[in-house]
Amino acid sequence: MSVVTTGFFDGVHLGHRHVIETVVSSARERGEEAVVVSFWPHPRAVLQQDARDLRLLSTLDEKKAMLLSLGIDRVEVLQFTHEFAALTAAQYLDMLRDRYGATLVVMGYDNTIGSDKKTAEELTETYCSRNPSDLRSSSLPTSLRAVGPLPFMWPRAATGSGEQHVSVSSTKIRKLLSEGDVEGGNEMLGYEYTLTGVVVAGNRMGRTIGFPTANMQLYEPLKLVPGNGVYAVDVEMLGSVYKGMCNIGTRPTVGGASRTIETHILDFDRDIYGLPITIRFKKRIRDERRFPSLEALRQQLVLDREGCSER
Repeated sequence: MSVVTTGFFDGVHLGHRHVIETVVSSARERGEEAVVVSFWPHPRAVLQQDARDLRLLSTLDEKKAMLLSLGIDRVEVLQFTHEFAALTAAQYLDMLRDRYGATLVVMGYDNTIGSDKKTAEELTETYCSRNPSDLRSSSLPTSLRAVGPLPFMWPRAATGSGEQHVSVSSTKIRKLLSEGDVEGGNEMLGYEYTLTGVVVAGNRMGRTIGFPTANMQLYEPLKLVPGNGVYAVDVEMLGSVYKGMCNIGTRPTVGGASRTIETHILDFDRDIYGLPITIRFKKRIRDERRFPSLEALRQQLVLDREGCSER
């Protein structure tokens, strides 16, 4: 038997964690498994709802690892297809009961499930009807629980009347990160946003001015890359953590065209081509901009490095 929650859980942010905590505590009280039933790929990619613009806060492996670290016993991943999308809420709950032994399904306060987009309140009203002929599913005695919104302190949204409470969502976090506000995104995520990939060869221009960089090719092409700019980051590589500064953008000073992710690792000088690398975003240093010369760029990078070193 299990207590189940279901959803995509992109980023496993603070709002998701509020639901996960309820699942884990309820499962422990009932002596049952805490289970997350998720799906892949993202529904927008399958249903072609702005799929071209879709970017993800977490890879599938990152999401599973975070959920397990929060106390979830098992993460099940279903293939999201058009047939899957056509399941009604009642059919979906039947599947959760029959396949995963769900005795309690926990939903976020504003979540819906099924092609008929039923809320926990609507489903509970249906399943608790005194008239058996009103029941649309055989899912009884599976019960549902809606978890209320998680108030989130947002100091920079303060007004004259005090601090403002806002809800947390993957959409809001994507917007913050896309605008380069990694500190705001990190606050809503509850951890530092990361990118993971492999170090690939670049044009080596940075080395000529004393700032060699590790060019990253992402493992997950759909992973969201923060807006163009220079960032203070932590770099995880070769079993150690280093301070670094990361430039995301098109390198306008050297006539670049394509967007790159380049990281200068402080106090580090080793050949790392082909090795995995993870960067954790700490704060934004400045916008990316075009400099009149390589020397002017070098002088700015000296200042940027000081800012990244002193944080």
